[in-house]
Amino acid sequence: MWRVVIRAPIETVWNTIVQTDQVLPFLFGAICQAEGGLQTGRPMRMVSKDGKSVIAYGEVLEFSPPTRFSHAINFAMAADEPPARTTYELREVAGGTELTLISEALAGTKTAKMSGSGQFIVDNLKAVIETGKPTFGGRMMLMMNPIVSLLTPARCRIEDWPLSRVPIWGGETSQSGEDLEDGGELR
Repeated sequence: MWRVVIRAPIETVWNTIVQTDQVLPFLFGAICQAEGGLQTGRPMRMVSKDGKSVIAYGEVLEFSPPTRFSHAINFAMAADEPPARTTYELREVAGGTELTLISEALAGTKTAKMSGSGQFIVDNLKAVIETGKPTFGGRMMLMMNPIVSLLTPARCRIEDWPLSRVPIWGGETSQSGEDLEDGGELR
C-alpha cells in the first residue's frame, strides 16, 4: 500500500488515473486501452507506447468516480500466474487529494514482484499532476522504453492479445484450479 497527497482537486487526480488511449508516464509509459472506456466488468489492457506489445491485461472490477477504481491485472510476461488486484482510492483532504494505491498479489510470484512498483507510480503521478512532468527517475525510465521494447518477448505481441481475448476474471480458473466465479476474490 502506498499513500500520497497530491496538490490538486480530486477530479483532476481521478481523470489522470483513468485516462485511456494516451501515454501514461506514471505507468511506465504504457497506454491503457478499453473498448467503450473503463467500465466495471469490461476488459482492459496496457500496451507499449509503440503499440507493438501488451504489457498487462485485466478486467475492471470497480469503477466509482471519483473515489475508487479497482482492476484485476495479469502481466503478459507472466500470463500463467494468478491475477493481482490494483486499487486506487481517492479522498479529498486539506491541500488536495489523498491517493492510496493498493496492490494485492500472490506472494512469491513474478506478478507480485511487478505489482510492487507502487512507489514509482504514486511519486510519478504526483509529479505529473503537480509539475506537468514525471520525476527524474520517471523521465529516465521513459527514455529506456525503446530499448526495453526491443527485449520484449514475442509472446507479448499485441496481435496475440486483442481486447476480445483478454480473460474476464470472474469466469477463469486460477493456477490451483479453483474457480474464481465468486466475484473475483483473491485467494
